[in-house]
Order: sequence, then structure tokens, then C-alpha cells
Amino acid sequence: MHNKWYWAFKHIFFGPALRVWNRPWSEGMDNIPAEGPAIVASNHQAVMDSFFFPLMCPRQIIFLAKSEYFTTPGPVGRAQAWFFSSVGQVPVVRTSESAADDMAATAKEILDRGDVFGIYPEGTRSPDGRIYKGRTGMARVAMETGYPVVPIAMVGTRDANPIGTWIPRPVKVGMRVGEPIDPHAWAAERGLDPAEHATQRAFTDDFMHTLARLAGKPYVDVYASDVKASLAAGHGYPDGAQPGNSQ
Repeated sequence: MHNKWYWAFKHIFFGPALRVWNRPWSEGMDNIPAEGPAIVASNHQAVMDSFFFPLMCPRQIIFLAKSEYFTTPGPVGRAQAWFFSSVGQVPVVRTSESAADDMAATAKEILDRGDVFGIYPEGTRSPDGRIYKGRTGMARVAMETGYPVVPIAMVGTRDANPIGTWIPRPVKVGMRVGEPIDPHAWAAERGLDPAEHATQRAFTDDFMHTLARLAGKPYVDVYASDVKASLAAGHGYPDGAQPGNSQ
């Protein structure tokens, strides 16, 4: 896939400035297949993750963006919706009853036409920089399609773009790209059935530990969304997620 706006933002409008401002580095970028379908799955530290990694990746990545990015009212909302639409991002309603099925169907369409599908298994940005428990949507798509999954560890992006900020700070950022994982081979080695949800859960957990090792961050076996909800309600960290309890 080649989107002209995606190319323009990457090479003319935003990319050159970000390369100077944040001096992005990468390791293992050749682990991303040069052609054909692939799933790239990353830890999620900042909104700017969706700018920094595509900037360094030689192929265009299609992410599923939360629907709020396309429906926010006002001038900023309209500009935001235009930007995400222009660069080929696809909206997904995360709270609908059919959200999981809709996500899987859309991901398969992207992959079946030979494109790169990007996803954040944590489902939301990390509240404190640690790597949190992953949702199984990524594993479901991988197991149902058999396409390779490439782990991406974002490094330093939280410092460059803390939650609540729009303009990146002049902090150096990076990304480590791990070797592609064949989901069906992974399941076969463990005697697991790719069609079983338990296999998808096990693959997700193993994958998140891989991301934690790549990122050099602790792993927390709790959903980031649950931690955020607990903190917002004034209840502090839920059991098992307190700093110092990481695996």
C-alpha cells in the first residue's frame, strides 16, 4: 500500500522535523518482511508511538485507531479526523459488543491484501512505562491467519510525549524490532490448537514478556485499562499492579 499523504507526512511535513527533534534510532528493522502481510505489535508508551515507528519503518503500517480520534467535535477534532483518515488509519469502536469481531475482520482485510497491520496489544497507553497484560485480539488475528507477528519495543517515547502533552519534547527515542514469530509454529511446538482461545491467551502472555525483554521494562500481569480506572477513581494501584510487584 502507498498512501500519498502518508508519504508526504513522513518525508516532508513531520518526518524531517522529528528526526532532528527526537533523533530516533532503531535496531533490527530488517526483521520486518520486505513484502507480504505481517503483523507488527508494539508496547504502547505514547500517542507519538504511531508517528515515531512509521517514521523509521520502510513499509507503510495501517493501525486501527480508536473511533474517538474520528468523532471529536470542534476544529481540533476535525483536523485530527482528517489526519488519521488521510494516512490510512481505520477507526474502531472499542466499546461495542462486536468490537472484537470487527477488529479481527478489518485486520484480516488489511493483511489479505498484503499490507502491514499494526496493533498495540495492551489496548491503551501504559500508565507508568511498564509493560502490561495484553488483550488477545492480536493473537486471534495471528492464529486465524497464520501471518507472522513482529514484536516492536518503543523506547523513550513516554519521556518525549508524556500523557496529556501534544508537542513532543526534545528527548531521543528508539525502537527495537524482534524476530518475526510464526504463530502456528509457536502453537505446534507446544502442542496447542491455534483455534482455541486458551492458545491465544498463552501466545499473548508469551508475546508480552518478549516485549518486556526487548524494552527492558518490567511486566505487569494486569490490564493497563484496569489500572487507569483504579487510579482515576482514587483507589490507587489494584492488587498485583503496585510498583515493585512486576514480573
